[in-house]
Amino acid sequence: MVASSFAVHPAPPAAPPEMLAAFEKVATPHISDNLQRLNGIVGLQRFHRQRKLVGTAITVKTRPGDNLLIYKALMDAAPGHVLVVDGGCDTTNALVGELIMLYAQQRGCSGIVVDGAIRDAAAFHDADFPCYARAAIHRGPYKNGPGAVNVPVCVGGQIVHPGDIVVGDEDGIVTFAQADVARLLDAVAQTERFEAAIKAEIANGKVEQSWLTKAFAPHGL
Repeated sequence: MVASSFAVHPAPPAAPPEMLAAFEKVATPHISDNLQRLNGIVGLQRFHRQRKLVGTAITVKTRPGDNLLIYKALMDAAPGHVLVVDGGCDTTNALVGELIMLYAQQRGCSGIVVDGAIRDAAAFHDADFPCYARAAIHRGPYKNGPGAVNVPVCVGGQIVHPGDIVVGDEDGIVTFAQADVARLLDAVAQTERFEAAIKAEIANGKVEQSWLTKAFAPHGL
């Protein structure tokens, strides 16, 4: 018996607005540093200008070059969701373009992350609608399936679960479980205080810096 070509699960609720707002001014390197510098999506580039991406993941796993299930996922999207697509790293055909961007905006989505290609890159730039992808190409997608909606996916080396928090800026994208939010915010605050103290010390103009001494000490330098 052949399994169904499609698996469609309900969209997770968007995280509370106050949870998302807490990350609006948090730099992704500070989050990454407190995720052991192992987590995070790599290999994608930003196609919008500068708007911060913060939202809740809804996920799609699709065959390279086919975007049928992306449309299905967006039908259940709500304000605060981020579309996260596992396109198998393939850049032969675009999975997302201006029409999907407009529909995602109409559904209230905060942005799009695609491990694959997009097209109509200028539309994302002009709208400053958060979009990260591996490449841009003129060739469009097919709409045949198979695919799955709201299942764990692998995007840029990172496993992303439906409901995970997605944060993106000029340095890239990090994702993490909502259960980690309180711990991460506390850790990020400590990192920000630590770096502020280092910046103040650098500003004193001295060659000898205590933060460098600590870095050199284990190596006898």
